[in-house]
Amino acid sequence: MEEEKIFTEVELKEMGIRTRDLIDKAIDEGDLIKAKRLGHRMHSEFLAMHDFFRDWITGTLSYIYESHGDQALDDALRKGLSPRFKEMVEAYGQADFRRKVEMFAMGLRGHLQPVEIEEDDEKVCLTMHPCGSGERLIQEGAYKAPKNFSIVKQLHPMTYSRPNCPVYCTHEPMLEILPIEWLGYPVWVAYPPDDKWGGCRFCIYKDPKAIPEEVYERVGKKKPKA
Repeated sequence: MEEEKIFTEVELKEMGIRTRDLIDKAIDEGDLIKAKRLGHRMHSEFLAMHDFFRDWITGTLSYIYESHGDQALDDALRKGLSPRFKEMVEAYGQADFRRKVEMFAMGLRGHLQPVEIEEDDEKVCLTMHPCGSGERLIQEGAYKAPKNFSIVKQLHPMTYSRPNCPVYCTHEPMLEILPIEWLGYPVWVAYPPDDKWGGCRFCIYKDPKAIPEEVYERVGKKKPKA
């Protein structure tokens, strides 16, 4: 006896269509309620994938650090980040200031959290509420059981020379170290709160020469002389 099928052919076909295409179709057909529902579905789909890869990389970095030490972690960050990030830094170098801010905001929006953006005379600063990756890991207790991701206890350039850095957060100092080595200055600067990790304020300076000297010193670099 042939078993009854669970899905119709129409259901199977629609399940394989990209959500963004279904949103476009719903809008074209005037079904705005369905379009809104699909928009929320697409957010949930992306957040699930975002957090899966976030935890995957954090678990991998934890293994490297626990098994091979801080230098191996430093090497892995450099090797893993450089290919794609160098392309981004080169694109930044060709963009005007407005475009740099727009590109960075686009990247932060990929973390699916609200972003507060402020401008003063020397810079534009962006802050997620909460940080969609590093801070949410801390809020979720990912550095405790059962995940037990690693904390880098010792002072190191990849911890901003601060103790007890969550291993995921070590990538942000490296995203400043590499442009300093390539360009002579970081393309953006992250300022974590003084009393905790997570919740960084990211600032893009209109004139790289205005970046404070301590930004370089915390990652073991010297600010270029004017």
